[in-house]
Amino acid sequence: MEPMTDALKIVTDFQQALGKGDFEAARRLLDDRMSFHGPFDTFHSPEPYLDSLRKLSNIVDRVEIRKAMSDGNDVCLFYDTVTNTVGTALIAEWFEVSNGKISKIHAAFDARPFAPMFDASARPSSEA
Repeated sequence: MEPMTDALKIVTDFQQALGKGDFEAARRLLDDRMSFHGPFDTFHSPEPYLDSLRKLSNIVDRVEIRKAMSDGNDVCLFYDTVTNTVGTALIAEWFEVSNGKISKIHAAFDARPFAPMFDASARPSSEA
């Protein structure tokens, strides 16, 4: 397989594991030094990132991938996250894959509907 296909498969396998609630399988696809940057949180290792996803999993009904694109070891996903609290949110994520594992995730979405779920200390300083 060419690297682009490998990266896309790694990311889609990761999303499928999360969709099944299989956080152990998802963890195996994350580099030990992975980083995540999103509207509310920044993480520099897999465990706190996955803990955050576990906490949010009770409001997510399903994820519907709308578009997946890859360029070498970079993968971008656009997907609808259907929740039971704030409706549907379109989320864009840019994944960087290194040595067969996800090393970076950058998430972008309209955070306003989710803001009430986070206390003031969890918000970025620009919102405080």
